[in-house]
Amino acid sequence: MNISVIIPLKDEADSLPELTDWIRKVMEINAYSYEVILVDDGSTDQSWEVISSIHQNDNRFKGIKFKRNYGKSAALNVAFKEAKGDVVITMDADLQDSPDEIPSLYRKVMHENFDLVSGWKKKRFDNVLTKNIPSKFFNAVTRKMSGIQLNDFNCGLKAYKNEVIKNIDVYGEMHRYIPVLAKWAGYSKIGEKEVEHRARKYGISKFGWERFINGFLDLTTIMFIGKFGKKPMQFFGLLGTASFMIGLLISLYLIISKVINLDFTITNRPSFYIALTIMMIGTQLFLAGFIGELVSRNASDRNCYNIDSTKGI
Repeated sequence: MNISVIIPLKDEADSLPELTDWIRKVMEINAYSYEVILVDDGSTDQSWEVISSIHQNDNRFKGIKFKRNYGKSAALNVAFKEAKGDVVITMDADLQDSPDEIPSLYRKVMHENFDLVSGWKKKRFDNVLTKNIPSKFFNAVTRKMSGIQLNDFNCGLKAYKNEVIKNIDVYGEMHRYIPVLAKWAGYSKIGEKEVEHRARKYGISKFGWERFINGFLDLTTIMFIGKFGKKPMQFFGLLGTASFMIGLLISLYLIISKVINLDFTITNRPSFYIALTIMMIGTQLFLAGFIGELVSRNASDRNCYNIDSTKGI
């Protein structure tokens, strides 16, 4: 199979017939073998009935239905496990992503050998205050923290080699940072393509301001796990040791001051309590690293690596 198209959706009954007809037309013109996986993420409208009708008319269009709304990351993660195409393309269901971009994305993965190609909606039709400006800010932060030079990490229109999506887990709000997950999994050939962004034709946006807070927290989690996930003692142990030593030095200073001057009262000084607090925090951080190391050493995937080839074995 050439292509798997994955479309997470919630309350998009109006747009689905037009979108699926458009995808079918693009695939037939280019003679691709394909499947389309529509993930209904807890819709309250007639989305599932529309998906069922589309599937009855063409079984290349498949549906997955969640009992409630779990979020876009969960929808993508479930569909990634089912996708069979050599190239997996994700897109939104609101007709703001154009299926006409599918052939060029497919070629960049198959012929230019990119592991992942992310769309870049250079010209956007979203609200400037609630989407455009915050998106520019978080894209800049993500570029700085991850080292991946993409202009639009959160673009729903992306193309992947099948092996990439089989080797990453997407949860929380981490669908925004799939390129970062892919990089940490060893897939470093990440490209970008300018794509058309269309004005929303049906319905309203499902995302609010809270997505930026959740997204930033998830980015911090990704960066920490990617660097220290298998060696937590190097982070917590270093901080704990440094904190404990600072407290110890302050304590030694107070003790020496007491030896030199017997009238010197240690317990009346704020520095005494500061030193005790810092030493306790240092001890707790060190123990957190030690416990994290024990958990990591007993994890089933501690020594699981993404091997590129086995030539000569």
